[in-house]
Amino acid sequence: MTKEFLMIKVGLILGIAGACRTDELVNLTVDDIEDVGSSLITKIPRIFVVTDVGNMLELFRKYLSLRPPHVKHKRLFLYYKAGKCSSQPVGKNTMGKIPSVVASYLKLPDVACYTGHCLRRSSATLLADAGVDITTIKRHAGWKSTTVAEGYVENSIENKTKIANQVLVGTTTSAITKTVNVSESNIPCNINFENCTNKCNI
Repeated sequence: MTKEFLMIKVGLILGIAGACRTDELVNLTVDDIEDVGSSLITKIPRIFVVTDVGNMLELFRKYLSLRPPHVKHKRLFLYYKAGKCSSQPVGKNTMGKIPSVVASYLKLPDVACYTGHCLRRSSATLLADAGVDITTIKRHAGWKSTTVAEGYVENSIENKTKIANQVLVGTTTSAITKTVNVSESNIPCNINFENCTNKCNI
């Protein structure tokens, strides 16, 4: 994705790293994120960390450096165009369209299915696909209900493929999925984005 998508990239990084709801990203302030050098510590109010994988921290810092000095509010996400940020904060509708913009860029089918909730679903799906236990997934996303969290595990196609391969052929080879490289360099960040839609309405 080119430089014109800098705000989209930062929203994608924070949204998936923290299993964020759209309104949590909209209301995120510059005071909610602490840059400790090797990572970002974010409170929304649950705490999550963004590490420097694929130059993610560089993208965040670049976006933050474009913040106009005269902005009176502390909302993190500002409208970004032609390499500059305005003082106007990004609203819920624009933030909610980030997944559909990414899906369109990747030429995925049913782009309209990729709503703001997809960031939260993607985060849970990535954890499930990595074999993370349900308690950790619940804690990460702030869910109290095991039923809700299990819904994300159950609907993970990649996880089901791993299980099928283990049962049928004794391997753990997973399905090939499309990824989005959020870095402006050639270092891949590989966020799985294909298996996350809102079709199951979790």
